[in-house]
Amino acid sequence: MSDLKRGLSEAAFAAFEALGLPGELGRVTASDRPDLADFQVNGALPAAKRAGRPPREIAGQVAERLAPDPRLAAVEIAGPGFINLRVSDAALSARAQAIAADPRAGAERLARPRRVIVDYAGPNVAKEMHVGHLRSSIIGEALKRLYRFRGDEVWGDAHFGDWGFQMGLLIGALADEDPAIARAVEELNAGRAPNDIDSLEAPAFQAVTLEQVDRLYPEAAARAKSDEAYRDRARRITAELQAKRPGYYLLWRHLARVTRAALERDFHALGVDFDLWKGESDVDPLIPAMVGELEEKGLLVEDQGARIVRVAREDDKRELPPLIVVSSEGSAMYGTTDLATILDRARSVRPDLVIYCVDQRQADHFEIVFRAAELAGYARPGQLVHVGFGTMNGTDGKPFKTRAGGVLKLVDLIGMTRDRARERLHEAGLGEDLPEAEFDDIAGKVAVAAVKFADLANFRGTSYVFDIDRFTAFEGKTGPYLLYQAVRVKSLLRKAAEEQAEAGPVMVADPAERDLVLSLDAFETALAEAYERYAPNAIAEHAWRLAQAFSKFYAACPILQAEPAVRASRLTLAQATLSQLELALSLLGIVVPERM
Repeated sequence: MSDLKRGLSEAAFAAFEALGLPGELGRVTASDRPDLADFQVNGALPAAKRAGRPPREIAGQVAERLAPDPRLAAVEIAGPGFINLRVSDAALSARAQAIAADPRAGAERLARPRRVIVDYAGPNVAKEMHVGHLRSSIIGEALKRLYRFRGDEVWGDAHFGDWGFQMGLLIGALADEDPAIARAVEELNAGRAPNDIDSLEAPAFQAVTLEQVDRLYPEAAARAKSDEAYRDRARRITAELQAKRPGYYLLWRHLARVTRAALERDFHALGVDFDLWKGESDVDPLIPAMVGELEEKGLLVEDQGARIVRVAREDDKRELPPLIVVSSEGSAMYGTTDLATILDRARSVRPDLVIYCVDQRQADHFEIVFRAAELAGYARPGQLVHVGFGTMNGTDGKPFKTRAGGVLKLVDLIGMTRDRARERLHEAGLGEDLPEAEFDDIAGKVAVAAVKFADLANFRGTSYVFDIDRFTAFEGKTGPYLLYQAVRVKSLLRKAAEEQAEAGPVMVADPAERDLVLSLDAFETALAEAYERYAPNAIAEHAWRLAQAFSKFYAACPILQAEPAVRASRLTLAQATLSQLELALSLLGIVVPERM
């Protein structure tokens, strides 16, 4: 059984077509006046312009065809020609029963699933993740889960930044700071390059820590902006690293190892996981042949010592720079590895769609790379999509910083939020009788819910202010509030089981029951919107509305105290709510604890 909105839309489509009018005019939407109707059809007004007839006349003819539908209790004309639809209690009862019996809680599967790659997080080797990585990780994880749930075959790829100019900067900075590292690099580079460099170890590099390079990188990056010789040296090191010069390559490999350990820790704390842990370095072997192919196709041209692909079009409204494939120093650039990654994915996965979940400020970069990929024949138009997002800001409206003005590390943000979640639980008197380990586990879930819901409740294209006090509250539109509502349903169902009260057939009668079932019915619509617009906020909004509807139902409709048939019906509604709410939250990457 499809959701009520779609089923009624099909009926309205048919009614308009029977009048010789376009069926799409019968689109059914949720009513602007829930006190008057459940759904409405507004197509009579534009139909009147086409047909040259009064809109109320057309609306009346459509209503006449819809009125016999057994799903509808009332079909009324309002205003200049709006058609108001009120669903019957019997149809709502049947729909609620179907949702309760469905393991997917009323969600449908795609008729034509696709092969999809979601490229998100994008951490850099040799740097700890900071809050700038948060949105990409959270939004990308939600999209991966959503697309997989809808039926697509999905791969999540972390896509490390591990092979570009920043690596040359870091290697040079480490050698400058530590003479032992400088000697080891020099000795390895001076020796003959071994055939099996991957089997070598360099003891001198083992002392290098992520904290050390995390400190050095900002200093090196700042110096490179003003010191041309320093910048040129970093470029030469980058080129030699990409040529697998032993000293540079072995130091880079150690940096990759220690970074991976820290990344896995931070991602695990966020409930984020990947199917592919590939980086720029993984496609390096493809680059020489790719460059040759671009040259053969006449796409590669010389420009001031570099080799570029021009992607500008005659109809462009603004100037778009070319893709630099090989720098004047002979090294592959950021865009080069992105292009090679598209080629690698085309050969290994053959995706129908690749979603790049990256800061909106990278829009031009991806436009350039995508155009180059299409020119080279590595991708089709529309196959590569950049899903951009705004920034997470502090209360001053600027990108989130520490009190000292530095970039806040992601691990510190998670720890800070977990500490505040513990305080909030104590303030609310929740979990105080639980074992310490279980309390800490709940605090961790509350913290992740606070961070993720705060982000995903907004449309991804907008920026938002991170307010830890507001986001960790157990009231208002927050992740902790949703967890509390879900845990309350679990508690209710446990108590029902203790009293041997069983769920049974749904019999909708009370207005609060009607509202709850209509909220449950809206799940498929929310999923479809999130899927089509790459917008998890539609799911977050649905979860919020469902929790509110249940809260009103819980207050207005006694459950365990009701007479047996009504109690059984309302227990089924509670079970359906919990199932759908937990499912919606899981798509956002939020886990509901068993109790609080």
